[in-house]
Amino acid sequence: MTPIEIANRITEKFGDAIIASLPEDHHPRVEVMAEHWRALAEFLYNDPDIALDFLGCLSGVDYVADNLLGSVYDLRSHQHGHWFAVKVLVDRDNPVIPSVMDLWPAADWHEREAYDMVGIIYEGHTDLRRILLPEDWEGFPLRKDYVFPREYHGIPGTYELDWQQKPDYPT
Repeated sequence: MTPIEIANRITEKFGDAIIASLPEDHHPRVEVMAEHWRALAEFLYNDPDIALDFLGCLSGVDYVADNLLGSVYDLRSHQHGHWFAVKVLVDRDNPVIPSVMDLWPAADWHEREAYDMVGIIYEGHTDLRRILLPEDWEGFPLRKDYVFPREYHGIPGTYELDWQQKPDYPT
C-alpha cells in the first residue's frame, strides 16, 4: 500500500480521531491524541493489508508552544515493505500514552528513553524506569523548558563561559 492508501484506510476506520493526515509529507504519517492510540496501534499491527509489524524508532518530542508532548512511531511492514509513522500527542500536564511494547517489543527500550528524556508515562509498560539517567535525576532534559542543573552530586553541570575566550579546564 502507498502512504496515501494507508492514511485513507486509517481515516476511514478512525474518522474524527485523526487530527491530521499527512501521507504526502516527507515523513508520511497521521496524528492522533493519546486516547485513540492503542486502538490505532492494534489496527496497524493486525490489518493484513497494512501489517506494520516492526517499530523502527520511537521519538519523544516536546511541543511546548502547544502545551503538548508527543511520541512519533516509525513503523514498517516486513511483509509489504512499506513505512508509515504515527504521531501521538498528549497534554504536557498529564503526559500518559498507552504502551505498545506488547505489539512491538522494541518499544520497551524506546518508551523508557522517551520517559527518561521527555517525561512521557507509558501506561501498561512493565518496567518503566530511567534508562539513561540516574534514578534520582530531576526533570527531563529534552523538554524545551528544562533547566540544566548547576551540579549533580558535586559534579559541575555547566560553566559560565565568555564565548570570546577559551575556558580554563583543569588538566
